[in-house]
Amino acid sequence: MIIKKFTAKTEDEALKAAKAELGMQAVIMNVKKVKKKGLSGLFSKPSVEVTAAIEEEKADMGGTPVPLRSRREMEEDKASKIQTQPMKSSQDKKLSKYKDVLTDEEYDKLHPEEKKEEEKKSSPEKIDNLHVLIEQQLKSVMEQEAKKESAESKKEGSKEIMSFIKLIYTTLINNEVDEKYANDLIEEIEKLSKPGVTIDFLLSNIYQKLILKFGVSRGIVASDGKPKVIVFIGPTGVGKTTTIAKLASEMAVNQKKKVALVTTDTYRIKAAEQLRSYAEIMDVVVDVPFKVIYSADDIKNTLEELKEQDFIFVDTAGYSPKDKEKRDEMKHILDAAKEVADTETFLVLSVTTKYRDLLSICDIYKEMDDFKIIFTKLDETSTFGNMYNIRIYTGAEISYITDGQDVPDDIEAFNPQSIVRSILGGS
Repeated sequence: MIIKKFTAKTEDEALKAAKAELGMQAVIMNVKKVKKKGLSGLFSKPSVEVTAAIEEEKADMGGTPVPLRSRREMEEDKASKIQTQPMKSSQDKKLSKYKDVLTDEEYDKLHPEEKKEEEKKSSPEKIDNLHVLIEQQLKSVMEQEAKKESAESKKEGSKEIMSFIKLIYTTLINNEVDEKYANDLIEEIEKLSKPGVTIDFLLSNIYQKLILKFGVSRGIVASDGKPKVIVFIGPTGVGKTTTIAKLASEMAVNQKKKVALVTTDTYRIKAAEQLRSYAEIMDVVVDVPFKVIYSADDIKNTLEELKEQDFIFVDTAGYSPKDKEKRDEMKHILDAAKEVADTETFLVLSVTTKYRDLLSICDIYKEMDDFKIIFTKLDETSTFGNMYNIRIYTGAEISYITDGQDVPDDIEAFNPQSIVRSILGGS
């Protein structure tokens, strides 16, 4: 039995191809529409697949002629298969001995039972058996093909998932996510890459994981019945003074809170004057006291003077990581403030700072106090992986982000959704 498939644009074309190759005696077993695999299949019309079958003897007759076997050769084959069966009579033995000299008609007259058996074999029952055989063979072929298609489909799905995972990894690295943290995320995604899982599911999952790892921002929390002292620390040039002005303006002007501004940065005259200028601008609308602290001894007296305020924003001097003297002085001021007031510390970092330098800065200021983080200058870069790196490295909450110099507009509470979209390659 020969079974073949022919594919063409239309059923007629497929049938013609089948008849041309297998002959007019070919039996059409199945006709179905098939689509191309992959993306191209979505935009192309389905083709027609015809499954045809023919007995090998008929196929040979349609091509190279097959020599006919003589009655003697056929009987010898038959005799070899039934050697164990006894002859019915002596007459049969004689006939068998001389059967090669008899004509077909003479032999048929002497052996009517054999002719009936041959007729029986060519009866409709034989045809039915042939159909059953063809159906069984066709079913087997179809099952094997289905398994093959299923395996190929799974293989293609697996390739697609792997390509997606590689793309996500490359995107994370290009957005300056630390390689270690990128690998951790990919390992978590690979655990979910089971048969049948979709890319949409994986993308949604990694999006949610990043948001959860960034966590929720609480921002500045007021104290009950006493001032909340908020100390801003960080290296020079990251925008501490401008950030203080933005938050103080929001509290004083928009939220009608009692706000005071204090600076400990006596090393840079311009820094103190800049904060004083912001206080005077706000003072036009609301009363905003301004104080300068020169040492840790001054902090208690200053806070006592400002005890009626809701919030006291304290600006500090930036210093080199190698300047141990200034670092120790800053710690004394912080410790003195904690003794007399509810204090909260914010480390101000520029998102444009190199990752290695950010790690060093965080390590130094971690020795001084626990802190929350404010990232500045988001308008000066398009990669935000360092924000994720520092969040994971320090475990500190990211509270605010700034993206410009306008006071008080260019600041907002940290919302991880837009940052995560950017890290994953979105806009």
